[in-house]
Amino acid sequence: MLLLRPGPTRGRGRGRPAGAPRCGLSPPWSPAWICCWALAGCQAAWAGDLPSSAGRPLPPCLEEDYHFEYTECDSSGSRWRVAIPNSAVDCSGLPDPVRGKECTFSCASGEYLEMKNQVCSKCGEGTYSLGSGIKFDEWDELPAGFSNVATFMDTVVGPSDSRPDGCNNSSWVPRGNYIESNRDDCTVSLIYAVHLKKSGYVFFEYQYVDNNIFFEFFVMLKSGTNILYWRTTGILMGSKAVKPVLVKNITIEGVAYTSECFPCKPGTFSDEPGSFICQVCPRNTYSEKGAKECIRCDVDSQFSEEGSSKCKERPPCTTKDYFQIHTPCDEEGKTQIMYKWIEPKICREDLTDAIRLPPSGEKKDCPPCNPGFYNNGSSSCHPCPPGTFSDGTKECRPCPAGTEPALGFEYKWWNVLPGNMKTSCFNVGNSKCDGMNGWEVAGDHIQSGAGGSDNDYLILNLHIPGFKPPTSMTGAMGSELGRITFVFETLCSADCILYFMVDINRKSTNVVESWGGTKEKQAYTHVIFKNATFTFTWAFQRTNQGQDNRRFINDMVKIYSITAANAVDGVASSCRACALGSEQLGSSCVPCPPGHYIEKETNQCKECPPDTYLSIHQVYGKEACILCGPGSRSTQDHSVCYSDCFFYYEKENQSLHYDFSNLSSVGSLMNGPSFTSKGTKYFHFFNISLCGHEGKKLALCTNNITDFTVKEMVAGSDDYTNLVGAFVCQSTIIPSESKGFRAALSSQSIILADVFLGVTVETTLQNINIKEDMFPVSPSQIPDVHFFYKSSTTTTSCVKGRSTAVKMRCNPAKPGAGTISVPSKCPAGTCDGCTFYFLWESAEACPLCTEHDFHEIEGACKRGFQETLYVWNEPKWCIKGISLPEKKLSTCETVDFWLKVGAGVGAFAAVLLVALTCYFWKKNQKLEYKYSKLVMTTNSKECELPAADSCAIMEGEDNEEEVVYSNKQSLLGKLKSLATKDKEDHFESVQLKSSRSPNI
Repeated sequence: MLLLRPGPTRGRGRGRPAGAPRCGLSPPWSPAWICCWALAGCQAAWAGDLPSSAGRPLPPCLEEDYHFEYTECDSSGSRWRVAIPNSAVDCSGLPDPVRGKECTFSCASGEYLEMKNQVCSKCGEGTYSLGSGIKFDEWDELPAGFSNVATFMDTVVGPSDSRPDGCNNSSWVPRGNYIESNRDDCTVSLIYAVHLKKSGYVFFEYQYVDNNIFFEFFVMLKSGTNILYWRTTGILMGSKAVKPVLVKNITIEGVAYTSECFPCKPGTFSDEPGSFICQVCPRNTYSEKGAKECIRCDVDSQFSEEGSSKCKERPPCTTKDYFQIHTPCDEEGKTQIMYKWIEPKICREDLTDAIRLPPSGEKKDCPPCNPGFYNNGSSSCHPCPPGTFSDGTKECRPCPAGTEPALGFEYKWWNVLPGNMKTSCFNVGNSKCDGMNGWEVAGDHIQSGAGGSDNDYLILNLHIPGFKPPTSMTGAMGSELGRITFVFETLCSADCILYFMVDINRKSTNVVESWGGTKEKQAYTHVIFKNATFTFTWAFQRTNQGQDNRRFINDMVKIYSITAANAVDGVASSCRACALGSEQLGSSCVPCPPGHYIEKETNQCKECPPDTYLSIHQVYGKEACILCGPGSRSTQDHSVCYSDCFFYYEKENQSLHYDFSNLSSVGSLMNGPSFTSKGTKYFHFFNISLCGHEGKKLALCTNNITDFTVKEMVAGSDDYTNLVGAFVCQSTIIPSESKGFRAALSSQSIILADVFLGVTVETTLQNINIKEDMFPVSPSQIPDVHFFYKSSTTTTSCVKGRSTAVKMRCNPAKPGAGTISVPSKCPAGTCDGCTFYFLWESAEACPLCTEHDFHEIEGACKRGFQETLYVWNEPKWCIKGISLPEKKLSTCETVDFWLKVGAGVGAFAAVLLVALTCYFWKKNQKLEYKYSKLVMTTNSKECELPAADSCAIMEGEDNEEEVVYSNKQSLLGKLKSLATKDKEDHFESVQLKSSRSPNI
């Protein structure tokens, strides 16, 4: 309910006597004086004081020839009642203007202002009045004063003349008892202008079940006139049709007065004077407009629904007009199958081709009690006492020592509706199914009932006061406190839909999941993360199109079982092992500390090994501790595994160390834009919480549709479905300029990943595979690092849940947070809607620098010193890590010193060579002389030996006493050999020492 307050009225009204206006009381130049004279002139013309155009007198005015109206209020708050002739009436003698009621005057409910005497009178029978309000409850057509405005999107690509008809045909559609919003993605406003004279309010009933519609109601307040807007915008991101918003019974309070009573609409009546509301005609009666009573139909051949304006002929009965139920178990443990006509019965059995109701009373064995219940020999099932358990077929027994009951609810036999469940039927457009059962039990399942019409909502509620884990699992549950699982199937021939909704602390109901059309038998699980009062709702609608006749009565949903684990005040179907106190074996169960499992041999608590996390489903035995994935570690309480942002990899005898700490804050990607068929621009917005923070999920995505539309109604709500926290999440963003919103619209927020699987350089982990052609090839030899995640929640399209892979790539050209991108083949980040891929390029994704990433450069030796510099290898594929060593300065020998040494050695060698050359040259000359002399002597005396003295030692030669044989040439000998002319013949010189023999 929204209050409407007009602007303040300036000044105070002054009283005036009845009769004609006394214009002399005001200055002749005042606006009031001018208006008075204009009014007097008009009345003179009406009374015949001025000459008529025909030149003949007009007949006197009768009461039916005119009506009374009030003038506009002046600045002092005063007004006048004047007589206005009806259209096409010419008469004379209209009543004089009289002073009217104050501007803020209004009559009470059930009354109207009788303008002749200006007194409030009661409305007559067949009519009603709100006093100072107006009401719109008939929507066969758009009431007077209402208008539709459809906004054509400026974001549609292409010239306007080439666009399809766009939003020209979009509007709010009257549906009899209510008005329905548009179903497309156009923006359509239902507008009504009202002039208020005092503080008032607007009241209306609406049905808003689909978050794919953006629904706004707001008032543009200004002095006097107020503009009321009901505006809807469809958000169509896929092929799924949206559910329209339904509005009815719009009531506006605060108008100045009601000068007439409103006739009751068809199907209603008012049998007492002074009514402020019309009553609805009961079934099998009808009424026309302004009825004082309802008229009965011929019950044998006709029928009518509540609030009908006419009677209809009863059709012949068919199989769609009855249904089957099971009676409660009797003392013999039997249930009867009964067939009943759908109430109210509108068909006839006495017509040709009509079928009759099948015989009832067939007895069958009753199904057993549900787990945790037992009948104890009676015909009804009762819950087991605390501390006991039963499977439903045996008596309740206490849990053995060392165990505790596993509390919850497991409903799989449906002979009667459980005590914490209820069923109802709802339709905003009519009241046909009010009071009906929306669901019926059927032995091994519970199914949707008949309802009153095909577009009824058939509702089943389950109330759970809270969720609490067992004593032994207190430290193992982490953030999960419980879960609810149900098995169902739908059988539909039309556009049926099943909603699963959750209400927390009775503040707001939100749709968690929905299934349209026929669905095979399947299970769905919803995880509970907070301890609060929950109401789970299943709502089934056969079609969202209004139908006058029943066409889809055989369309139904069947729920086979509903299981709520860890429910407060639940019953036990089994017992589970628990940890015992250390004092004695038979002591009561004690909670294990977080991260501890129950050792099978001793039933004592024992901490899980490092880098393992404790299963949330069972804590008995060491196998309850599950090993974390590659590159991950567990939290201190072993509740989850996470990455601490450090990763190590051995490659070709080289160890690569990565530090992603600077990327641990949430990374974001705004992907798009994309456009719907009607031109709505939208973006996909992703948040990624990569690592660190002890496994906390810092990526937040929110839905702000409800915040904008029914903000006052959900203020203070603890609903967590509007804000999701995860490792990776996605929202659909519609910018404010796209549809003229006050702010950007965020909707369809979903969790893509809330469980960390591991980090590795491999491209596959737990059936999540990153194909090679999904992203461009890296230009470096540094391997990409892959983070893998999954979602614990399954959906209708992703039966195994969603999963996410983030490829971290070293790119020195992108410092800081770098950039995040999606595959070019999958512009939405996913190709199948279930697995999402991201490429995160940043210099922070490079490995830490090591001594293999730089090399040294030696400088020249200057003045006995030499510098050694260290530089990074190019291109540089590392970051942080070790720093470059400082330049090194070392002593060295200069080049001048060695040049001097070399020159000295060279000079010495040259002198030595010259001396040796001269020496051997002189020796050679002596040998040549001796040889030539010997030859000459030989030639002169043939066959004679040379004289002995020719071989004698010459003067100056050495006198050797011995013959010395030399088998190896000395250094001087080698030099001497080189000095000889005959270089090919080598011989060794032998020095002879002998004396002349006496015989020669």
